[in-house]
Amino acid sequence: MSYDIVIRGGTIVDGSGSEGSAGDLGIENGIITAMGKVDGRGHREIDAQGATVTPGFVDIHTHFDAQIGWDPDCTPVSWHGVTTALLGNCGVTFAPCKPSDRELLAGMMETVEDIPRNAILTGLPWSWEDYGGYLDAIEKIQPGINIAGLVGHSAVRFYVMGERAVEEQATPDELRRMVEVVGQSIDAGAAGFSINRLPMHTLPDGRAIPGTFANESELIEIARTVAQRKGLVQAVGAELGLLTNIADATASRVLCSYGAGSGDLASAAQRRTALEEACVGRDITAITQVRGSGMIYGLQASLPVRGAAWGRVQRMANLSDRLAALDDPQMRDAMIEEARLKGFKENLGTPVEQVFYMGTGVSPDYTGGPETSLVAMAKARGEHWAETFLRMSRETQGKALFTLRMFNPNIDALAHMFKSDHCFPSLGDSGAHVSQVMDAGWATFMLSYWVRQRGFFTMGEAIQRMTSMPARVLGLKDRGTLALGMRADVNVFDAAKVAEHHPEMVHDLPGGARRFNQRSTGYLATLVNGQINVLNGEHTGLRAGQVLRHRQ
Repeated sequence: MSYDIVIRGGTIVDGSGSEGSAGDLGIENGIITAMGKVDGRGHREIDAQGATVTPGFVDIHTHFDAQIGWDPDCTPVSWHGVTTALLGNCGVTFAPCKPSDRELLAGMMETVEDIPRNAILTGLPWSWEDYGGYLDAIEKIQPGINIAGLVGHSAVRFYVMGERAVEEQATPDELRRMVEVVGQSIDAGAAGFSINRLPMHTLPDGRAIPGTFANESELIEIARTVAQRKGLVQAVGAELGLLTNIADATASRVLCSYGAGSGDLASAAQRRTALEEACVGRDITAITQVRGSGMIYGLQASLPVRGAAWGRVQRMANLSDRLAALDDPQMRDAMIEEARLKGFKENLGTPVEQVFYMGTGVSPDYTGGPETSLVAMAKARGEHWAETFLRMSRETQGKALFTLRMFNPNIDALAHMFKSDHCFPSLGDSGAHVSQVMDAGWATFMLSYWVRQRGFFTMGEAIQRMTSMPARVLGLKDRGTLALGMRADVNVFDAAKVAEHHPEMVHDLPGGARRFNQRSTGYLATLVNGQINVLNGEHTGLRAGQVLRHRQ
């Protein structure tokens, strides 16, 4: 018997939670049709001797809503084993959208998710009004990975209420219309509905985005129509009490962003207990970043001080111009003096003591101890931390990067949170905050740190949390495990070598706008629907991704 592809001689970790076993995988027409010892030959054979074979990773928190328009390969997650991505998170989507509201929605996405408005307006076809039309447009783009989408509360409110959506409560008629629009969106393929309750997420004029302060009754009424269609309710910034009320009133499947807290183990223990209590008798799942995360600072990225001198450098588009500016002693002196006077540009109140050097190794150092903090490195040299930042920027030709551990600053506290069966790794935010953070390699970090380096998860446990568990949350029944009859979304990687590269700033958005990108090493092949999407770290051009339209 012959097959389209045979992956031969690997250690198969099937996504069920079981540990690996040696075997082959036979694939025909995008479906797994043989496992174990496969005697027939494949038109293409992949030698997996010494490698691990797993389901493709399922990323349930991305913002590729805009980027997919000009980057159908969905980089960088496709370099990190992701074969299915959920977009439309956090209430901000581009559908439904009246033609007159396009600039408004683009501006909202720019301020909330750091995606340049011009790139959004010029990089998407804008050929839709309803959510089904948006999914149609994505299908025509032919994505390299599978895509599922949520319809966002903010967009629905704008569509129904117009300007009143920002600060007013809905009338009964408007609420009925919103329920109708969300139901139509799911019937057209949306996987569910997303909510945003973070006041810091604002429109360009500084007002909170629509829905931030909507009555709880509005969310529950909309969630009822989502639950009737067996869709997903996703929320960011929502208190657990709100989520449990939604789940109790509607029996919805709920996904939320949640972390380990301020850093100490006691806080993490309290948060884990609160989460597990909220999940009793309810289908609630939390996701969190896989390491300390926040802003990335560096000469090629954002600068850590607000001031006239620092601002002049920040506005320089080219790294070479920024380096030339630092060669001027007067400019350096002015920047250091500004830093002494104005202090660190805090984000969400996070102090400079939580800024850490990402190192010079092949992979970034995300877990370095106190001695790798910018402040500690400065003290060791008898410098102000701004002097150290500028000196290292010059010495590395602008390559030095520093990360602000704003979320999950204590890796041991995060480990405590990960002991919960209700808290999964994810929250890479790919496609958003494109010049600010780079967490798209979350799956690779799971393999390199939590499995290989720390041994916190076995390979079977980690793969289950990255494949079948998020697939269940998303409502997928034909992906997430390696089994006969399942879709052939598959990773083949060297478990001893898989790792992230350092983030790098590139200017590949429409109009030349910049974003961070990040490659990986150790992935031998990634298959999407039985086609090889990435081979030895390079895209093959066989874009076989599908738009996974929700079906009740």
